[in-house]
Amino acid sequence: MFGNFIINGEKKEISFHSSDLLLTLLRDNGFTEVKEGCRQGDCGACLVLLAGKAVNSCQVLAASVMDMEITTVKGLGTIHEPHIIQSAFVETGAVQCGFCTPGMIIAAYALLKKNPTPDAEEIKEGLDGNLCRCTGYEKIIDAVKLALKKDRAK
Repeated sequence: MFGNFIINGEKKEISFHSSDLLLTLLRDNGFTEVKEGCRQGDCGACLVLLAGKAVNSCQVLAASVMDMEITTVKGLGTIHEPHIIQSAFVETGAVQCGFCTPGMIIAAYALLKKNPTPDAEEIKEGLDGNLCRCTGYEKIIDAVKLALKKDRAK
């Protein structure tokens, strides 16, 4: 089947199977920044924004999101013009191996859209559901705090 999808602001007509997950559709079409982790919605590696809300793409049927706005981490910023959160992750060393980073950045982005002034506990709650095996989360939390500080300084 064919469907229209709006991915990172671009409308695309994509061929897919009716049983495909959004994760599969994205990865099969070059959006490899969306990581495949557990495929059970437990790790957050496949997090994307769907109509502005953070969702695990491994838990969403592709057919159910046709014509909806889908944003991956590459839709937030570029290597030459990174989003403030992306820059903060690099500056604090929160990227480590990088596997969880796209999902963490999406989670942080969604958190800050919902709550532009979270305290440390709210940051932890906002990142809950995203697993990292490298950083111990401290650098990730520091990255969100730095993004807050930079955003306030604008």
